Amino acid sequence: MEHKHLNILIIGGVAAGASCAARARRLSETASITLIERGPDVSFANCGLPYHIGGEIAARDTLKVHTGQTLHNMLNIGVRTLAEAVDIDRKGKLVAVRSASTEEIDWLPYDKLLLAPGAFPVRPPLPGIDDPRILTLRNLQDMDRIKTATASAKKAVVIGAGFIGLEMAEQLHKLGIEVSLVEMLPQVLPQMDAPMTMLLADELRKNGIDLHLGDGIESFAPEGEKLACKLASGKTLAADFAILSIGVRPEARLAAKARLELGTRGHIKVNKFMQTSDPDIYAAGDAVETFDRITGSAAAVPLGGPANRQGRLAADHMINPASARPYPGSQGTAIVRAFGVAAGLTGWTRKRLEAADIPFLSMTVNDNNHAGYYPGASQLTLNILWSPVDGRILGAQATGGEGVDKRLDVLATAIAGKLGIEDLAQLELSYAPPFGSAKDVINIAGMAALNYTDGLLNPVRELPEDASVQIVDVRPKPLFDADPTPGAINIPFPMLRAQLDKLDRSRAVVTVCALGKTSYFAARILAQNGFDVQSLSGGIMATRNPRAAYKLPS
Repeated sequence: MEHKHLNILIIGGVAAGASCAARARRLSETASITLIERGPDVSFANCGLPYHIGGEIAARDTLKVHTGQTLHNMLNIGVRTLAEAVDIDRKGKLVAVRSASTEEIDWLPYDKLLLAPGAFPVRPPLPGIDDPRILTLRNLQDMDRIKTATASAKKAVVIGAGFIGLEMAEQLHKLGIEVSLVEMLPQVLPQMDAPMTMLLADELRKNGIDLHLGDGIESFAPEGEKLACKLASGKTLAADFAILSIGVRPEARLAAKARLELGTRGHIKVNKFMQTSDPDIYAAGDAVETFDRITGSAAAVPLGGPANRQGRLAADHMINPASARPYPGSQGTAIVRAFGVAAGLTGWTRKRLEAADIPFLSMTVNDNNHAGYYPGASQLTLNILWSPVDGRILGAQATGGEGVDKRLDVLATAIAGKLGIEDLAQLELSYAPPFGSAKDVINIAGMAALNYTDGLLNPVRELPEDASVQIVDVRPKPLFDADPTPGAINIPFPMLRAQLDKLDRSRAVVTVCALGKTSYFAARILAQNGFDVQSLSGGIMATRNPRAAYKLPS
C-alpha cells in the first residue's frame, strides 16, 4: 500500500500511541494519522506522577509531554481527546468512537490500526473498596486526587510494595505524612529475589516507614473520620487515605470484543512486528503479550521503555513493512529508589528460573561504587545468574547507593548482547577514581562466577543449621563482637594461617565475612590446607544485617 493513501488510526496516547504517531509522521508526510484518547491528556509522563505528588517535580505542566494542539502543530496529527473507542468492525475497517461530552458515536475508517490502551490498576472486590479515600495512580487526574488528599492528611496506607508502592511511600513521607506500607509477600519489591531487597527494606524502616510484610489487605471501613484498613493478620491501620498499588491488568476489552487473540493472562497477543491476529491491527504497550528476549517464552512487561519502542516499531511496519526490524523481545529492566537506596533488575530472577525449571548458576558479590580510597565510596551488591551450559547471562540484580543504575545498564546490555560470565570478567569499563575501580564490581561478578565454574569457589546461600559444620567468621574481632554470627568461631583473616589448628580437619567448614570477599580468600587458604570448605555468598549482608555489613549509620 502506498504511503499517500495510508489512513492510520491510533487508539490510546501516552507512550506507545504517541510514539507510533510521531514515528509514522516522520516516515510519511502524506499518511493520514489520527489519535484517539479516552482521557483529556494525550501524552504525559506517567512515570513522573509520584514525584509531582511529593514535590520533586514542581510544575504539573512539565509532565505533559504533548497536548493535542502541540501534536497537531508539530506533526500534523489529528487528535481527539475525551473520545472512547467502543467497537471495531474488522471487515469494514471501521472503529466506533464515542464522544464523552455528547455520547454520539462516529465510525472512523482505517487502513492500519494501533491499539495502545495501556493497563489499569488492580482494584480487588474487597469489603469497603468503593470508599472514595481508596485511590490508585494511573493518570494526571489520579495524581491530582492524591495530591489533594495529601494537603490535610497525617496518615496514609500504601498497599503493595512494588515499584509504584515504594515510590509513593517515599514521596508521601517527604510531605511529612506517616506512611504504613503493606505487602502480602514477605519482602518489599517482590519482583526481585528476597536477599537483594533486604537493604531496601532496612532503608525504609530507617526513614520511618511502617512496614507490614507477609500481611495482605482484607477490608476497608469508615472509622470516625479515618479509613480503617484491616489486614489479614487482624491488625487495623487507621489512615486519612489509602493508595492501592498491587499490580495492573491489561486494558484489552476492545480487543476481546473484536475477537483478537489474547494471551493466557488477557493481554493482546502480537508477533515480532506488533501485529495482532488481524494483520492490519497492531498493538503495543502495557496491554500486549510479546516474548522474552532471553528464552523466547511469552512475556508481558508493563514498562515505559518497551512501550515506546513497540509503538515506534509498529509504525515502521505500517509504513515500510519490507524494511521494518522485528522486536527483539522484552527483558524487564527496571529500577526504583527509596530514600538513599536504589534497587533494580534485568532479565530473569532466581525464583522465576526455579518456577520455570530452567537450570542456572548464581553469584552475589559486593564492592565499592568507585575506588575505595576516593572520598564517598559506598557499597554495591550485584547478583548475576547464568546458564551452566554456555555461561550466558540470564538475569541480574543490583542494590546499593550511587552507581546501581550504571551497573544495571551494563548488565542489561550484556544480556541483550548474549554475553557470558567470561565477558563480564574482561569488560573494559571506564575508570577514574571518582567514577569506578580498576576492577569494577561488574568485573568482580564475572571473576567470581568463573572461580565458581573453575572449582575455586564453593558458595552457599545460607548458614548451615547442621551443628557438625564449623562456621568460621573471619571479620575483625570488634566487628564480630558487635554483631556475632551465631555458633561461629571468630578467627580474623590475618590470623587464619597461624590458627588452623583451632579447626577440626574432619569436619566441613563454612567461612563468613561481612560482604563475601574475605570469606572467599579464607576458603582458598582452608581448601589448600585440606579442609572441605564453602563460603557464604554475599556475606552477612545477604543473610541478616545489611546496615552493619554496609557500615551505614543506624
